[in-house]
Amino acid sequence: MSRPESPLKSMDYSVVQQCMHCGMCLPTCPTYDATQLERNSPRGRIALMRAVADDRLKPGRSFAEEMYFCLGCLACMTSCPAGVNYAELFERARAEAEASRALASPFRSLLRRVVLGWLFGDLKRLRLVGVLLRWHQQSGAQALLRRSGLLRLLPARLRELEAMTPTVQSRFSASRIPPLSPARGTRRFRVAMLTGCAQDLMFSDVNRDTVEALTRNGCEVATPPLQSCCGSLHAHNGEWAQAQDLARRQIDQFPPGQFDAIISNAAGCGSHLKHYSKLLEDDPEYRDRARLWDSKVKDIHEWLARIGIDPPRPERPVARKVTYHEACHLCHGQKIVTPPRELLRAIPGIELVELPESAWCCGSAGIYNLIQPEMAGDLLARKIQHVRSTGAAVVATGNPGCLLQIQQGLRREGLDLRVAHPVSLLAEAYRDEA
Repeated sequence: MSRPESPLKSMDYSVVQQCMHCGMCLPTCPTYDATQLERNSPRGRIALMRAVADDRLKPGRSFAEEMYFCLGCLACMTSCPAGVNYAELFERARAEAEASRALASPFRSLLRRVVLGWLFGDLKRLRLVGVLLRWHQQSGAQALLRRSGLLRLLPARLRELEAMTPTVQSRFSASRIPPLSPARGTRRFRVAMLTGCAQDLMFSDVNRDTVEALTRNGCEVATPPLQSCCGSLHAHNGEWAQAQDLARRQIDQFPPGQFDAIISNAAGCGSHLKHYSKLLEDDPEYRDRARLWDSKVKDIHEWLARIGIDPPRPERPVARKVTYHEACHLCHGQKIVTPPRELLRAIPGIELVELPESAWCCGSAGIYNLIQPEMAGDLLARKIQHVRSTGAAVVATGNPGCLLQIQQGLRREGLDLRVAHPVSLLAEAYRDEA
């Protein structure tokens, strides 16, 4: 299915009209907070989107740059009294920016084709790149390159990007998790486990921990070894046609009628995965299955809170202070706020310390820290300052992008804190039982 010629003009106009311009979103928007410019606020961006939909504004370079300056953190949706669906508007606006080709250049077009089309279009390629990067890191080549001083010959931005290179896990999910993991004790549910893209390369241990927590609580878990990208990266960057194709692949691989739940442990992916019905609403073959799919997708915290967990009884509980950063697409996108905190409080030894501005974006926001490094850096510094104020030894958060971003911020400040997914802390407590 091809992308509409004008994504904003083709959408339900009532969505564009919903904004009352009340300004309740302004204090919650990180970019408006930083600049105090109306155009950098949710209602300012919606005004631009409506002008495009009404043919009063051409979607040129200024419009496109503004849509990519938005974090897409969706904090405005939490504060909006009118219930404006900014998530849909945001994706449509970026698709409009791409359809207009206002930002097009040979290099940018090539980069998007390689990353969005080639690399994330088939995860076998992504894993191959991961294997090469893992060799680069574990062979000592990366350390040698950094000590050699050759990196100083690169432009400053490339040096910054090299420093942000994440550590690839020694084993990917397929070698850590069997295709079918039986429930421990009585089987109560049959669920599917989504291993993700970046999650698989950098946090396959979190995927393993997720399966362990599920099996411990009565779930039989299906984890196919060869999975596809969920398409969130494509939808958030204006590539709707690719996002639709990837959604169809997911539905084909995980027929929703065969599972009690389809589990995601990555907040950004989970938020997108729950809206396949909107993505495929014009596809008669997949429309009904997409609605059923949406009802079955559950974040791991949400699912464990729903079925109830067997409290861990570790032989040697570790006393430690833990603070919790709320991933934007978990608290604002999926409205999941209490379950992660309940999970952490259920683990013996943990003292949960509330993080100031816990729901304020850390600056990761998908690939925002790569394309808007200055704003992302300011947001990260603000987050790390609040983390420091808690005195916690562990920062818990439920999204791979946030995990990497906060790890990087702590390294920059020389702080020796652990950053972990809440489900990993739960699985560790289970493993420490007598």
